[in-house]
Amino acid sequence: MKWNGVMTAITTGFKEDLTLDREQIAKHVTWLVDHGCTGIVANGTLGEATSLTREEKIQVLEICLSQVGDRVPVISGIGAMTTAQAVTLAEKAAKVGCSALMVLPPYQYSTDWYEMKAHVAAVISATKLPCMLYNDPVAYGTDFLPENIAQLAQEYPNLVAVKESTTDVRRITAIRALVGERLSIVVGMDDVLLEGITAGATAWVAGTANALPQESVNLFNYAIQGQYDQAFQLYKWLMPLMRLNAVPKFVQMTKLMQKVVGLGNTFVRPPRLELTKTEYQAALNIINTVLSQRPSI
Repeated sequence: MKWNGVMTAITTGFKEDLTLDREQIAKHVTWLVDHGCTGIVANGTLGEATSLTREEKIQVLEICLSQVGDRVPVISGIGAMTTAQAVTLAEKAAKVGCSALMVLPPYQYSTDWYEMKAHVAAVISATKLPCMLYNDPVAYGTDFLPENIAQLAQEYPNLVAVKESTTDVRRITAIRALVGERLSIVVGMDDVLLEGITAGATAWVAGTANALPQESVNLFNYAIQGQYDQAFQLYKWLMPLMRLNAVPKFVQMTKLMQKVVGLGNTFVRPPRLELTKTEYQAALNIINTVLSQRPSI
């Protein structure tokens, strides 16, 4: 398992009746890998994991594995209300053939390091799969500080990466100062990608790549290779779309991007609702403006 390149955090495709759109999911992940994405991260926040049943989460993994599992790693987000539920999901993800796990703190309940460590440690220990800790305090209310991450890395050998989504790139250098090369550090927010790579991250769990995988891959490659002039120009062009991926309705925005490029629809499950007419038009104007200035590949 190598944590590098653009690993897309996929949306979950639904039909109009809000059942899983298996055909669309399969087509989508194949298209992403065909355009250079190095991994598929399913059942994450962008994938509306909180709106999926455990059985549906496994179905999504099975679709991804059947389509691209022999080409790139398929990584399952592991989030749940209770530790027992998260452990069961981790075990099932391992059983169906996932390459790795992305471990989240528990939904809703956020408390001190003592309890949060116990939760993620139980999930990390539930299988032998390599695990990536997902640190997003804004979304989940739990902040794994660099010293917490270093302690987990020391105690649990199969914790091998951290998805850093605080948007504070100083966290990347702080983690690296404590653990050296022991962990791979992954950028978790699109609009700090270039800053994160220059600070020492080696991979990107990307949202905008759902609609623009080739441009996202090119941007990452420019950044990781130190071609900063090219990277900055592409970053500047992509930034309006990356910022749509960093608002509360980022799932709806990302699915709208997919619809505009011809790969997906805007169906979301409640409590998410489709964008209002005003929101839709404002976002569509941004997307169309950016795409009208699309650089040649």
